[in-house]
Amino acid sequence: MTADRVFFTFDIAEESHALAAYRSRGGYEALAKALTSLQPNDVLQEVTQSGLRGRGGANFPVGAKWSFVDRKRGVVYLCCNADEGEPGTFKDRWILEHSPHQLIEGMLLAAYALGARHAFVYIRGEFDLPLRRLRGALDEARGAGLTGERILGTAFSCDIVVHRGAGAYVCGEESSLITSLEGRKGYPRNKPPFPAIKGLYQSPTVVNNVETLANLPWIIGHGGAAYASIGAKSNPGSRLFGVSGHVNQPGLYERPTGYPMKAMIFDDAGGVLGGKSLKAVIPGGSSTPVLTAAEVDALTLDAASLQQAGSMLGSGGLIVIAEGTCMVRLLQVLTRFYAHESCGQCSPCREGTSWMDDILARIVAGTGKRADLENLRAIPQGIVGNTICALGDAAALPVKSFLK
Repeated sequence: MTADRVFFTFDIAEESHALAAYRSRGGYEALAKALTSLQPNDVLQEVTQSGLRGRGGANFPVGAKWSFVDRKRGVVYLCCNADEGEPGTFKDRWILEHSPHQLIEGMLLAAYALGARHAFVYIRGEFDLPLRRLRGALDEARGAGLTGERILGTAFSCDIVVHRGAGAYVCGEESSLITSLEGRKGYPRNKPPFPAIKGLYQSPTVVNNVETLANLPWIIGHGGAAYASIGAKSNPGSRLFGVSGHVNQPGLYERPTGYPMKAMIFDDAGGVLGGKSLKAVIPGGSSTPVLTAAEVDALTLDAASLQQAGSMLGSGGLIVIAEGTCMVRLLQVLTRFYAHESCGQCSPCREGTSWMDDILARIVAGTGKRADLENLRAIPQGIVGNTICALGDAAALPVKSFLK
């Protein structure tokens, strides 16, 4: 165990996800500390001082996001986004399967800071074991007086409800998630107003990702300053990175932000499969712009470094691509996914994703036209910034970067 580990602090065993095991490694001590010796605003200040940023892809400072909520307006809701649908990303699934109480404790800390009496977990419809583990953990927590009325004998009360989605990628976007949670079709909403002002049931709402919330017990237990000292100063903390694709040891790795990307691929993940040369890397899930092997050498796994290279840290899902891979076929696979997952509400996304998919299918089939390349450059320009949510951008950015 090292001081900069938040998640990989225990050996996975048959019952390591259960309440007894979680408590044996210090579980719910941070919640007890907060409820007995800290005011809600103290929790907010610790989170702000930690520099924690959202782990769902937007990378927005968590303390700032919470501060937008007017707790005096009445009902405030907390929503946990467990709809992990970004291809190449599988970190939240690990937390839900192996440390679900860590998420529950994080949610309770967030709810205490926000004054939220009711909290919801919106979980991806395809998740089976994560759903069962989470529901089982909530049953244990209720039985131990850790959720519900007067938690740990204090005046704080909070119920957590699990809502299973139906498998729509777009419901990973916070306003779509809220709409679906309300029982309607998961269409994104125009912003403003943002959820912090008018979200679930028209009330102030905070939506945070699983990994984001699961950091909170460590932050409250060790202090915001201790967390801020881990990793890159501009984007601090520990992160879970999922490495997939053409590597010898694909899997999930916990490293501090600012960790060299080359070390992640060649030291941690064992290098490129089959001894081949590295061709490219998609650094943060399939929607982030692709990087060449030459660019990877100088990059570190933090938002600022990847932004300078024209890409994003996103959800921390590195997809490694070996020399010899057909980039056109790979791009078609990605584009087909986004065309299928577009909700169809915005015409630039609805039509544009299908056009790009059709063009790439034609090129892969060997019947491409010279005009196809110009169209593949033009169509993303008509999508980016012209849709209600970021799914259109997520489809357009890979096309732009692969062409480049």
